[in-house]
Amino acid sequence: MIEIKPQMINSGEINVPGSKSYTHRSLITAALSDSICIIQNALQSEDTRFTIAGLEQLGIKIHQAAESIVVHGTKGLFSPCRQPIYLGNSGTSMRFLTAVASLGKEIYTLTGSERMQQRPIMDLVYGLKQIGVNAHSIHHNGCPPVHVQGGPVIGGRIVLNCETSSQYLSALLLIAPYTEEGLDIHVTHGPVSKPYIDMTVDVMKQFGVDIRRDGYSRFIVPGRQVYRAGSFTVEPDASQAGYFWAAAAISGADIKVKGITPQSCQGDVHFTQLLEAMGCKIIAEKDGITVCGRPLTAIEADMADMPDMVPTLAVVAAFAEGTTYIRNVAHLKVKESDRLLSVATELSRIGISTTCNDSGLVIQGGKPHGAVIHTYGDHRIAMSFALIGLRIPGIFIEDESCVEKSFPDFWKVFEKLKKQ
Repeated sequence: MIEIKPQMINSGEINVPGSKSYTHRSLITAALSDSICIIQNALQSEDTRFTIAGLEQLGIKIHQAAESIVVHGTKGLFSPCRQPIYLGNSGTSMRFLTAVASLGKEIYTLTGSERMQQRPIMDLVYGLKQIGVNAHSIHHNGCPPVHVQGGPVIGGRIVLNCETSSQYLSALLLIAPYTEEGLDIHVTHGPVSKPYIDMTVDVMKQFGVDIRRDGYSRFIVPGRQVYRAGSFTVEPDASQAGYFWAAAAISGADIKVKGITPQSCQGDVHFTQLLEAMGCKIIAEKDGITVCGRPLTAIEADMADMPDMVPTLAVVAAFAEGTTYIRNVAHLKVKESDRLLSVATELSRIGISTTCNDSGLVIQGGKPHGAVIHTYGDHRIAMSFALIGLRIPGIFIEDESCVEKSFPDFWKVFEKLKKQ
């Protein structure tokens, strides 16, 4: 448990680590590539280490240095793996590697933590089945662990439901170049979190493959392509930047997060627009984006494309005048925790009236008070609720080490914020 003590925050600049989403995607494409790839500024966290370990079990040689990761691509050829591939509670690792395993040899078992075994994967499994892959949920409940029979994948047409997760679509897109006939994917529902699809397409194109799309409803990827080896630089993580932009909003300081621009494919960069709507001033420059804190007023926000920012916005809303409505995020119920219920419970614990409904949150701004914050093992709950302690005494964060999942140095960077 860690206590967050209120302290004056001066204006300044912050650096955040590389994007978790871009790191996962670049690791997969590099492993599938035709030679050696160097990934610069990759995030090294619990989740990305699960992806690395899983790829290594599939026979990929990976060397990690302080500022880069070297991946030896094998052109989509993977080794058999007798032991289960354990992926903790990394949903991205589980979904991406389930698809990747279909290109391998023999039968693969992919499993994870207790919470992972409650998170859905059936729509991805059904998508794989449509192109002839023998894959199934071991417990027949639509969740991991899963068995996947590797082998040549012919490809073809897939009808895919993405209303629970965009990662099903990303997983299939990433392996599509290595199918015999390519993939023609028709999305029937969703996808939620559309910017994550844009990131997947962006990485695929940077690694040299052809992909065509009709918005978010249809994606065509020709088969028998190869990702071309090279160097890829991961841009800073907009989700992690959001904590420090929110700190500016709550404290009234001016805080720049370096290296992120409005042109990023990361949907979470648009969190600054929500803060602007709440009253903050936003300054976008070539070397980063600054949020200048101002008195806050409530807003209504559709967060379908920014689900990871919901806990952060909810915490900011606690300090805003009026009632904030967060909508269209039912898929947060199957994240690292039931994130809607977790956020509502902890806001109520600090004295903020909050209602959790089937698809969002209703938050009445007020006067928070101190409390012990339960994190539910969810990194985003820990980091978001730490912000409250910038202004309110008596905030304690349980299981603070859960930030290892996505931002191992969060507490160090957070302390730098308070010392500027």
